[in-house]
Amino acid sequence: MKRNLLLLGIVILAVAGALLAQDQPGKTAPKKAASHASAGSVTRGKEVFDKKCAMCHFADSDQKKIGPGLKGISKRGTFTVNGNKVTTESLRTWIENGDSLMPGMKDSLEPAQIKDVVAYVKTL
Repeated sequence: MKRNLLLLGIVILAVAGALLAQDQPGKTAPKKAASHASAGSVTRGKEVFDKKCAMCHFADSDQKKIGPGLKGISKRGTFTVNGNKVTTESLRTWIENGDSLMPGMKDSLEPAQIKDVVAYVKTL
């Protein structure tokens, strides 16, 4: 009987530990991002942007910092520097590879982080 109770206690602790170790979904993440598996997280994208992109780009202005301000980039519809159309794919490609004016970020950001930054930039 004591052995059964001990085993039951160990199993309960293991299950509780496994549940606590799982990542909880972000409560502030938009429902649109949560319902579309291929879309990035705007919340996580803002965090990455603030750490890796904000040194060169304004998020709340279209004024140039080091690089162009990104406020309204989706509404503008084109990139300031080359006039190319702004799409999810073109943003991802630009962030990954950069160009002569911006370093590519594919070596310093994970693919999921790039997807999150794209989701965030599209909301500006």
